Amino acid sequence: MLMTHTMTKRKTLIFACFGIALGLCIGTVLKNYRALEYVKRCSLRPTNLKSPAEIIGLREEDTIQNSQRNLVFVGVMTAKSFLEGRARAVYDTWGKEVPGRMAFFSSEGSYSDDLPVVGLRNVDDRYPPQKKSFMMLHYMYEHFIDRFEWFIRADDDVYMEPDKLERFLRSIDSSKPQFIGQAGKGNTEEFGLLSLEFDENFCMGGPGVILSSETLRRVAPHIPTCLKNLYSTHEDVEVGRCVQKFAGIPCTWNYEMQYILRHNSSGRNAYTGKLKRKEIHNAITLHPIKQAPLMYRLHSYVQGLKAEEMRQESLLLHRDIKRMAKYLEVPDESTYMLPSASPESDTGKRHFQDHNILGISPELNKFVPGSTDDLLDWSFIARSLYSASSANPKQKIDSAMREGLEDVITEVMENINNYSRQRGRVIEFRELLYGYHRLDALHGQDLILDLLLIYKKYRGKKMTVPVRRHLYVQRAFTGIFVKEFDEDFYNVTLQQSLLGSLFQNGMARLSNHFTMPSGLLPPTQDKIVFVLPIAGRLGTFERFLGTYERVCIREQQHCDLLVVIFGSPDELGDHLQLLHDLHARHVYQQVNWIQRSSTFSRGVALDVAARSSYIRQEDIILFIDVDMVFEVETLQRVRMHTQRGKQVYLPIVFSQYDPQRRGSGSGGAGSTDEESESPRIDDESGYFRQYGFGICAIYKSDILDEDINGFDKDITGWGLEDVKFLEKIVRVGTRQRGFLTNTAELPFDYNEAAEQWRRLSVFRAPDPTLVHIYHDISCDIQLDAPQYNMCLGTKANSLGSTRLMEQLFHSSPQNVQFAADFNRQKQQQQQQQQQAR
Repeated sequence: MLMTHTMTKRKTLIFACFGIALGLCIGTVLKNYRALEYVKRCSLRPTNLKSPAEIIGLREEDTIQNSQRNLVFVGVMTAKSFLEGRARAVYDTWGKEVPGRMAFFSSEGSYSDDLPVVGLRNVDDRYPPQKKSFMMLHYMYEHFIDRFEWFIRADDDVYMEPDKLERFLRSIDSSKPQFIGQAGKGNTEEFGLLSLEFDENFCMGGPGVILSSETLRRVAPHIPTCLKNLYSTHEDVEVGRCVQKFAGIPCTWNYEMQYILRHNSSGRNAYTGKLKRKEIHNAITLHPIKQAPLMYRLHSYVQGLKAEEMRQESLLLHRDIKRMAKYLEVPDESTYMLPSASPESDTGKRHFQDHNILGISPELNKFVPGSTDDLLDWSFIARSLYSASSANPKQKIDSAMREGLEDVITEVMENINNYSRQRGRVIEFRELLYGYHRLDALHGQDLILDLLLIYKKYRGKKMTVPVRRHLYVQRAFTGIFVKEFDEDFYNVTLQQSLLGSLFQNGMARLSNHFTMPSGLLPPTQDKIVFVLPIAGRLGTFERFLGTYERVCIREQQHCDLLVVIFGSPDELGDHLQLLHDLHARHVYQQVNWIQRSSTFSRGVALDVAARSSYIRQEDIILFIDVDMVFEVETLQRVRMHTQRGKQVYLPIVFSQYDPQRRGSGSGGAGSTDEESESPRIDDESGYFRQYGFGICAIYKSDILDEDINGFDKDITGWGLEDVKFLEKIVRVGTRQRGFLTNTAELPFDYNEAAEQWRRLSVFRAPDPTLVHIYHDISCDIQLDAPQYNMCLGTKANSLGSTRLMEQLFHSSPQNVQFAADFNRQKQQQQQQQQQAR
């Protein structure tokens, strides 16, 4: 009995000791659990060990007194999900140009390798971010209150212009309490529900809130109290209430703040359209920019504006130098005042930074012609553009010129109304009535504009009066800017391209006879398949085959030829013999043809060829005419400008005038003289046919798109099929095309879906190596009216240049007399009509 009792006490003691030891172990683990977590977190994210100053790159010796970069600290509120989207866009654009420092404030545990991110303790990413906003202000106060003059609370969807911000802040006393922003009292639904007194307001958080160091010093110690007494869910309202209570100042009541710190109420569509607006030019901050690509787009536009200002400033400096040289009696031919030129150098040539050119004051007589041939033609501007130097004298004003005119008028009106408030009047632009313009390649563009303006006087005796004013403007060119490379960039690039071309051609030739390892073979270019419709015209056809053999086959350009021949078997013997001979000379080349016995139709020919098995889905189809000559550069442009699923290439070809009228000897269809092989490209030899769309490069997979579906086969004879085909492509191109990349706030599969929305666009450019050789044009009166008129127009354009037509007209006295009689009769009729009234 005693033994049993002793054993029981011993077991109890052992279990007690074991339980105490286990409890101590568990307690130790629990006690050190948080420390272990911190150690683990620090080991994974060593940059969290950085001090607040190290995070933003602030050195110990940098102070307000000795550093220009201690003007402002910008705190940007963001979230973990936006760090690689909006936050990175902010940092890559305006963030690096801030006249101070910036940091991104996010929830606890937020981290980035290359962004200055502060993870606020005990803060999450829930909306509304009231706690995040207040704790960010407290962080600024705790670590940087004596290191910066100004502090800005910003969102990650705001764009700031640092230069304007710096000028604005340096004009205000930061030692006084300042609370700057776009003042608000809530929208219509919230008015009266934000617990604001009649004389209280708040600074809207979106466009940014600016606090002086004195304001933050007064408010920050009371932030815990403000967090415990929240009256609304809007963090900017609560920040304003806290500032009002403890700093004793409201948000700035200033009408201009809505334009300086600009909030666009369009939401996600804000700043997605045209950027050339007064709103963007005048603002310091722009809000909201909801997608990262839009931030980069806006920044690129703003940088372009800065570049324009710098070029204008350099032009003014050149004029100052020119004026000072005149006062100092420095001769114009002296090189003492030229940059990068020694005084002893005398080459007899003008320097590209010559002040005698760039320093001339604005005037319309800068250019002094040496003879009548040097005279510059003025073009007339009205509803259309009338120009004597164009084959088509009446043209639509293109987008580039229209935009340039708008820029000139906008800048002039801003200068006129610069002091409108002080003078109590404003002048508004109403309409451009007419104008003249010319381009001087050395000095710039000259403009004479007749403007209809509205004069409005709103101080004193109010009045509104329409007025007309003439505007004389010269848009001067600035200097040439040269970028230097450490090595001979041009020669190195040329040698690499030459060696690469020799290597690729050599490997291609060897691969025709031997099996080469895939690693040695050059990357295969997309094949170009020439599609040529032909009916008759044997001599011209022979010339085309000679050009194709010289350029495509002998130069190893990876091309195929597909000819669609119209005619009866008896008529096609010579054509087929030429094709057989070409194939016999180059047995490894694809030379194919399709015979058609029906009436010639270019639309049918191109459609049949595009659907044939001779062309693969991944091949480029080049629809061409038999009158064309081309070079290797033509094929390079075709491959460069034709993009599968994205872009169609319609080159603007050079069309020759009648050689007999331009005095270059006889020639015409089938001519194989030297001029046909190396045609001259100038205004007297031909013109670029802007309204011809017959030469086209497109992938087969694109032309068989269900919304294009090949060519219109109902058109017979000459022309119009290319216009109908272009209309199809344009309709397809108007479908939704825009898509965004790298936007963390959008669904993961958004880019893939948006990629499918993109459709074909049309790319057009003049190609001087693609020449239409002149031939006599005969317009069949049996054609439909639109086709017949197009044929007559092409025939008229090919007769000769405008200058030649003018000479021919004035060389005949009967023509001059006829024009004089016609004008006299017209004047008499007008006078009789006026007298009858």
